[in-house]
Amino acid sequence: MLKISTINRRSERRLVVEGKLVQPWVGELRKTWRSAGEELHGRKLVIDLSNATVISREGENELLELMKEGAKFSCCGVLTKYVIKQLAQRCHTGCAE
Repeated sequence: MLKISTINRRSERRLVVEGKLVQPWVGELRKTWRSAGEELHGRKLVIDLSNATVISREGENELLELMKEGAKFSCCGVLTKYVIKQLAQRCHTGCAE
């Protein structure tokens, strides 16, 4: 199960991802991210993965694509931080080519 909540603050709009970022729900993150990116009025858009319990290979690929499109992430926990760090390295390597 996956839940994505939107929290609006003065300086940012935060998408809080809870649960399993796996098929068939991976596409929901992209859909939510795109619609949340509208009407930001200068605020940052952040994807919060602090409550994600599982990130599948498809989920990682989706996060990488969002990262390439400029998505910013917030997370805690050793595994989630490691996944984001590895994706950032892949993104920078791919972007440099």
